[in-house]
Amino acid sequence: MLSGFVNAFRTPDLRRKLLFTIGIIAIYRLGVSIPTPGVDFSNVQQCLNQTSTNSAFQILNLFSGGALLQLSVFALGIMPYITASIMVQLLRVLIPRFETLHKEGAEGQAKLTQYTRYITVGFAAIQSASYITMARNGIFFPGCSVPVIPNDSWMVIAGMVLTMTAGTVLIMWLGERITERGVGNGMSLLIFTSVAASFPGAVSTIWSSSDGIRNTILVALMLLVVIVAVVFVEQSQRRIPVQYAKRMVGRKMLGGSSTYIPLKINMAGIIPVIFASSLLTIPQVISQFQGTNQSDWVIWLNNNLVSPSAPLHIALYILLIVFFAYFYTAITFNPTEVADNMKKYGGFIPGIRPGTPTAEFLDYVLSRITAAGSLYLAIVALAPTLLFVALGLSASIPFGGTSILILVGVGLDTVKRIQSQLEQRHYEGFLK
Repeated sequence: MLSGFVNAFRTPDLRRKLLFTIGIIAIYRLGVSIPTPGVDFSNVQQCLNQTSTNSAFQILNLFSGGALLQLSVFALGIMPYITASIMVQLLRVLIPRFETLHKEGAEGQAKLTQYTRYITVGFAAIQSASYITMARNGIFFPGCSVPVIPNDSWMVIAGMVLTMTAGTVLIMWLGERITERGVGNGMSLLIFTSVAASFPGAVSTIWSSSDGIRNTILVALMLLVVIVAVVFVEQSQRRIPVQYAKRMVGRKMLGGSSTYIPLKINMAGIIPVIFASSLLTIPQVISQFQGTNQSDWVIWLNNNLVSPSAPLHIALYILLIVFFAYFYTAITFNPTEVADNMKKYGGFIPGIRPGTPTAEFLDYVLSRITAAGSLYLAIVALAPTLLFVALGLSASIPFGGTSILILVGVGLDTVKRIQSQLEQRHYEGFLK
């Protein structure tokens, strides 16, 4: 592995890409630490030290690299863009125009990307206004008496909304620059950076807890086991063989080759866990809006849905992950479309008739694979949290399954891209 990194930096073109990527990440981390004009930074730090980190906004704060609760310029992070991208994918099912653009190739994809950018700006403006309102009303920092936004005039608030929205647009631009001129997927690398930036503080929290040495060792062993499991499953595929019949085109014989359709066990990726976690934060937001004088139904929410160790919370979390795994897989992989394309080019699965029987076979296999993949996601997402609760640690420590899935998935993808470029540049051919 070390020799691979040395070879990467020895190659001039790849070295420029790596340094460019590192520079963009440094700019992103710098923006995370710059407070939004109108925010009292010292009061924000005081509130962060006084209030508990177990809040409904912890996962959003994790994806922003800690910028959200600090109300910095990059407080929204890349989440508005991720939400807009997922929304555009879902709209392909409802809006025929979007599906047509998706099938038009590069030109259609460019238009969909432009639509995603417009939707991102709208989401960023709405979210920034909502978060600023929550910060003013004490929802972000319950129990903190000092004001984080001393001057709440409409001009100051409008400037803060504009600044946070511009910060999201800048993050989107930085991510696209990494994708075009750097190494790896820019948006994924920025999320990777945000999640990884919170790990030193988490290690310090675990070490400073009671039985810190024992807890640190147990958490390290748990991380090792989960990482090995994630790598194994993410690399696993169900390969369906495909045979192409021979056909004459003019005087040339084409076809006769064999290939396969790689179906990943976890085709939905991290999306089901993110959606499930986001939905389960709604009861906690409702609870925080009620303040200290809570009614009986709010107390029931706190005991059964807000608490991460509650059986109902765990059961609902698993059901939501399974549901979104099937839902997102159905959106991204269409067995009927794949079967039609195979039939169009003379391909068939051995033992399965082309057309509708092929689509039914692919749907059957995909359903069984998704069942295993969704249960895998649920186990990975819940195992670290349950261990933290058993050790008496905060369930919001960013060593959860969501963080590990992001880190391992993005890390594997980036290493594969670097490796492919190294193989292209060091290929010796038949003559040395």
